[in-house]
Amino acid sequence: MNEVILGSVLSALSTGLGALIILFLQSSITHGWRDVLLAFTAGIMMAASTIGLIPEALKYGGFVPLAAGIFLGVLILTLLEMNIPHMELQHSQKNIQFDEKAMLIITAITLHNIPEGLSVGVSYASSAGETGNLIAFAIGLQNAPEGFLVALFLINQKINKFTAFIIATLTGAIEIVTSMIGYYSTSFVKGLIPYGLAFAAGAMLFIIYKELIPESHGDGNEQTSTYSFIGGLLFMILLFELF
Repeated sequence: MNEVILGSVLSALSTGLGALIILFLQSSITHGWRDVLLAFTAGIMMAASTIGLIPEALKYGGFVPLAAGIFLGVLILTLLEMNIPHMELQHSQKNIQFDEKAMLIITAITLHNIPEGLSVGVSYASSAGETGNLIAFAIGLQNAPEGFLVALFLINQKINKFTAFIIATLTGAIEIVTSMIGYYSTSFVKGLIPYGLAFAAGAMLFIIYKELIPESHGDGNEQTSTYSFIGGLLFMILLFELF
């Protein structure tokens, strides 16, 4: 119990850790560095879903719960994508420019964090505790650049740095609540565990292919981003081997 609380809190507050950089940033970040970071994150999440979540789902339920859970995760993320305003980035070699809809963007980012929190919770519900730790770590790494981008967006809307940092941190706080929901729902109904693990995998795969990889390939940084993706994949595999 303590482990899932700690893991969910650290994963959620990674959003604030990424936003913390904004307090010391004197100028905007280039798309080249941002693309490398997004691709590295995509590699980490790919390893977490294919080496951690999917084998665990197969172990606990077999192929049918795996396929159903992945489909449900993709479906939920698709519905969110269709019905919630999304943070669109105008591709530029020098700076990141954001759409001018601050409250809608904050709401969108907060709601997009719901399935990520569920992913952490259901991962801890399986008997393999290390899976929960690694998924929390992977989601945390994904949250850090997200927090940075939200804070950067708010600063571009003439909001002071400290306020932007606080707001960006709070967008990730919902993951603590949804993580506990995911953990308790699968703990009380053991048959939900493979579906929950597969749901988490489907949600992560959607984020990887629909969001992270396309965003990292929009500014002529395809080769560098590809190397970064592979580096992130190998880094996560190394963590699996060590822990």
